[in-house]
Amino acid sequence: MKNFEISVLDLAPVKQGKTIHDTFQDSLSLANHTEHLEYKRFWLAEHHNMESIASSATSVLIGFIANGTKTIRVGSGGVMLPNHSSLIIAEQFGTLESLFPGRIDLGVGRAPGTDGLTAQALGRNPAIINKQFPRQILELQGYFSKDNADSLVRAIPGEGLDIPIYILGSSTDSAWLAAELGLPYAFAGHFAPEQMEMAFKIYREHFQPSEQLAQPYVMACVNGVAADTLEEAHKISTTLFQAFINIVRNDRKPFAPPVDDMDDIWSPMEKSMVLQKLKYTFIGNQAEIENELKNFQEKFNVDELIINSHIYDHQKRLRSYEIFRDAVNSLSKA
Repeated sequence: MKNFEISVLDLAPVKQGKTIHDTFQDSLSLANHTEHLEYKRFWLAEHHNMESIASSATSVLIGFIANGTKTIRVGSGGVMLPNHSSLIIAEQFGTLESLFPGRIDLGVGRAPGTDGLTAQALGRNPAIINKQFPRQILELQGYFSKDNADSLVRAIPGEGLDIPIYILGSSTDSAWLAAELGLPYAFAGHFAPEQMEMAFKIYREHFQPSEQLAQPYVMACVNGVAADTLEEAHKISTTLFQAFINIVRNDRKPFAPPVDDMDDIWSPMEKSMVLQKLKYTFIGNQAEIENELKNFQEKFNVDELIINSHIYDHQKRLRSYEIFRDAVNSLSKA
């Protein structure tokens, strides 16, 4: 089993009984904590029209987190590129990289990050998405290039800056694209586990080296809920289960505190649907987490694991990331 990096995905979760200001302060606290624990990067994801997620203005929030930290890489996991013009994103991330040199990542995806009606309000055209997304990535690369200095349209700031681009995916489509362009690939296993194994196989087998990357770089996002005891871990994981029940029911309300028994909330069919979506969710004490991480890495051999933790109590969320760090450290010494 090869060693792997660990990173953070933060959706800026809004909790029942808390404000969005509280959410942002908790995100900054988490970023500082995981920076101290030597996590590699802290990513924020673009979502819209959801009471439970406050990361809609993703680049603004990246600036807030980067300004409050010192060394951890900060970026998007991701910006939903067809929601924006390529030039605007190049300028925004060029600004971020100019403010925080060597610390900014640009992860991009093609999904809307929201419902259909809101996607229309964002100005998306579903008929051209499959052509638009690859074209926009090439546009971004062009805007960041020094060679663009002779162009009539330039990204200032942005031009000539080394801003790494990562392609995100929740199906096999983006695996083909990441392989063709020779870019690092991150898969959303925390909510779309079904095609992850096939996506990684496609990416690795068809990868074409590029100026940005000589060999495949595989990243997997998973859910993680760790605690000092197995019982506590399963109790606090019920916030995650409730969040996914809300997705099934198309209910975007803020995240709920843990409950004693999920069977009081979900039906057998809902339970089956949620557990299928949470296939790659690691729940337990450190020993359990180590075992699950070992099994996962022996199967997928990833370069980096990105951990998303939906835990209602902020201090317990911080503790969860401590346990994951300890588990990974222990595995690396085995």
